[in-house]
Amino acid sequence: MPINRRLFGAGLLGLGLAACSRSLPSRASSASPDELPPDLLPASNREYDAWVEAFRSRAEAAGITRQTLNTAFRGAGFLPGVVTRDQNQTEFRRSLEDYLSIAASDERIEKGRAAFARHRRTLEAIEADTGVDAKIVTAIWGLESYYGERQGLIPVISATSTLAFEGRRGRYFERELIAALRIVQNGDIPASRMTGSWAGAMGHTQCMPTVFQEYAVDFTGDGRRDIWSEDPSDALATTATYLRRHGWTRGLPWGRELLSGSASGTVLQPQAGGPRFDVTSNFRVIKRYNPSDAYALGVGHLADRIGGAGPLRSPFPPDENGLSRADRIALQQRLTARGFDTQGSDGVIGRNTESAIRAYQQSRGMAVTGTPSRELLQSLG
Repeated sequence: MPINRRLFGAGLLGLGLAACSRSLPSRASSASPDELPPDLLPASNREYDAWVEAFRSRAEAAGITRQTLNTAFRGAGFLPGVVTRDQNQTEFRRSLEDYLSIAASDERIEKGRAAFARHRRTLEAIEADTGVDAKIVTAIWGLESYYGERQGLIPVISATSTLAFEGRRGRYFERELIAALRIVQNGDIPASRMTGSWAGAMGHTQCMPTVFQEYAVDFTGDGRRDIWSEDPSDALATTATYLRRHGWTRGLPWGRELLSGSASGTVLQPQAGGPRFDVTSNFRVIKRYNPSDAYALGVGHLADRIGGAGPLRSPFPPDENGLSRADRIALQQRLTARGFDTQGSDGVIGRNTESAIRAYQQSRGMAVTGTPSRELLQSLG
């Protein structure tokens, strides 16, 4: 079953792939305007300016003070790149095997285990308070912002106001903008530090402003709910609170790979011929964070790996080109060894691998398709 990778958090941001890290630095707290690409800097737009003026009266009617509005919109503006990203969200269709290879890559597992160990006392305190498995919270953190390394640098006031003005989902983003202004007005964070993804998702675990308003927790007790801080405590507690309030059952696992015997919950087999999973009600709670089965399986599997479990034991079938994951890894390794760099050998065929294949095919006088095949693998020796 193909998986729509757009469902991963805020687009590619939560996966930490090259496509998102190529043009954006990794730390949100040290962002400065010259670190953003030109299309994500405020641009002159008279219609947007007129919309903001009209919006002010609606915001004041919703309880936002004039002082908050003046402060929040100082330096804010129309971001053309946000509109472009909203209107041109590419559909990346991946198999579950590829999806889990990305979600639970060796690097993400290693970083997750280190992050869990580093913040173990906090995570265990959050689990004791909410009942939500600390490894599940850590896995969500890993998928959403690569354990805080890729939180997003785009000013949330500019992003949400641009999308509210654009109008395609104007009513939704105006609600998010008003929620963001309330966060500023409450003193949780200055507008100048409120950064996130192009769609307004914020902090270590990528909360939208309305979610922050309802579920954010001041776990450190410093008087502010700071999900952007170097200290991830508030963000992790916020995510656990969200899951608890959506029905998380203390002590119940998310599910398991179903190898034999009868199932105790619901059986899923997202990819024909691939592993089957026996999932519980807590799996469905994870889907309240993101409605994709693949996302929830990614969270559950990554949490298990962070906890010391091994890889899935059931094999996946060959892909549409007749290649196994081992074949695809071998193909990437051989291309790179020949000087056609695939930018990694994870068995996931993406743009870098396709470009390397095309370059190799052209160098050999072959038909230039960019498509992997067993014949191509054999030609590489």
